[in-house]
Amino acid sequence: MSIPILSAPPLRRRAICMVYEAMLLFGIAFVADFLFDVLTQSRHALSLRAGRQAWLFVVFGFYFVYCWTRSGQTLAMQTWRIKVTDDNGGRIPVIKAIVRYCLAWMWFLPAMALVYQFNLKQWPMVIAVTAGAAAWGATALLRPDRQFLHDHLAKTRLLHIPAVKLDSTADQ
Repeated sequence: MSIPILSAPPLRRRAICMVYEAMLLFGIAFVADFLFDVLTQSRHALSLRAGRQAWLFVVFGFYFVYCWTRSGQTLAMQTWRIKVTDDNGGRIPVIKAIVRYCLAWMWFLPAMALVYQFNLKQWPMVIAVTAGAAAWGATALLRPDRQFLHDHLAKTRLLHIPAVKLDSTADQ
């Protein structure tokens, strides 16, 4: 039996995984926001806005760092058979997971800075953020190993985990 060579997942698979991850993060944000409101006695979503954003940043960071260091996969990554490892294929340590999490915000931060600078609203804001994310995602096309720029900088890599085929003759 030959051991398959693990390579970077296709961009389409990673994009679909990110959409699924966003749906899961919605649930995490809902619970985290509820806890924030209970702990701070906040009665309005816009009150304590900066504190709420910092809280969500920390909660999301804890979620990702915990999953990446424990198994190398979030729930969405498990579903789409994607795993994050260090450059050598091993588990990533906490510090690398934190660095990767912070660098992954580069998908949105440059575009959000432009949105803020030019006071973009509604569709122009959506277009700017979408274009910024697409540009960051395209960095994988510039690299021979097809890894995103934040993975290269964090010295991590995404791997496509092949589906396990069950041998039907083994049961007989």
